[in-house]
Amino acid sequence: MSAEAQPAAALRVEDLRVAFDTRDGLVQAVDGISYSVAPGRTLGIVGESGSGKTVAAMTAMGLTRGARTRVSGRVLLDGEDLLAASPARLQALRGDAIAMVFQDPLSALHPLLRVGHQIEEAVRAHGSEVSRAAGRARAVELLELVAIPNAAQRIDAYPHELSGGMRQRAMIAMALANNPRVLIADEPTTALDVTVQAQILALLRRLRDALGMAMVLITHDLGVVAETADEVAVMYAGRIVEHAPAAELFASPQHPYTWGLLRSVPRLDAPVGAELVPIPGRPPSLIDPPSGCRFHPRCAYVRDRHRMVDPALESLAGVPSHRVACLLPETERRAIWAGLTSGAAASPVVAPESPSSGPAAGPASAERPA
Repeated sequence: MSAEAQPAAALRVEDLRVAFDTRDGLVQAVDGISYSVAPGRTLGIVGESGSGKTVAAMTAMGLTRGARTRVSGRVLLDGEDLLAASPARLQALRGDAIAMVFQDPLSALHPLLRVGHQIEEAVRAHGSEVSRAAGRARAVELLELVAIPNAAQRIDAYPHELSGGMRQRAMIAMALANNPRVLIADEPTTALDVTVQAQILALLRRLRDALGMAMVLITHDLGVVAETADEVAVMYAGRIVEHAPAAELFASPQHPYTWGLLRSVPRLDAPVGAELVPIPGRPPSLIDPPSGCRFHPRCAYVRDRHRMVDPALESLAGVPSHRVACLLPETERRAIWAGLTSGAAASPVVAPESPSSGPAAGPASAERPA
């Protein structure tokens, strides 16, 4: 689709930074991320736990404000900056123009209130003239929309009386109560069995298309992203290290961290008996992150300058929609990925940058402190 034909972004995040002042120091949870998502499109944000995915989403919703929180950048909802909005304005927008499906429905739903009452409350909160009867009718309609059977009876159930899949559907129904323009779904399939996951993902796709919503899907599951997202942003240590259309990213990933994520999940086309390859080491401290490339302590292709130079997120030659923050040359990255997918590079080592730089650090050295 040409730039002229693309619809304007419903949600645009520009250089968002979120830090928390703690006793141990300043935790830079989100460090300068930018992305946009248009109506009818889905952006998948993937990464390990602690990479900043949920903090970025909750900041967009205005849920991280506090005396010990430092936030900068812009979060534009149809051009309006949510970070500059007053608490009253945020209250009016949240649950109406922008909504969120939280990660754990059992803790997000009030345990002592019936599910229907909670959905009805979301409807009436943004419609002062909506009667209780009309709110209840809308709650039943929403439960039917998300394919909960016997919605007229289930509306009076308590959260603990519903299965995990039904609770997740109820959370989605509550988020859709006021036909939001932007829906943020935070790990919507966590702890659900495979068949229920597929149903929830199909439901989200159907509702996105039917309502024309912009959707941000937060997950650590690349299979979920492959099924649902139009674009993918890969986050590591508070930053986006790769951003591309979904098909492009899965066909030609460019960042060693993305390679690690892809190689650590099962593949149907992998040889019988092929072992998964975990990413060595642990995510870095966000109080004292490594110098240079933040992934270098875990990277099998690290060179001396990678420990000193912080790579910028830059477009690939000839593919402006695919951006990556990596200091390895593009031709070398493509060759490495081709070797990994062919099985020819099970323990890859990149040639040294110069005679004085020594061999690249392999997996055995990945846990070396930054």
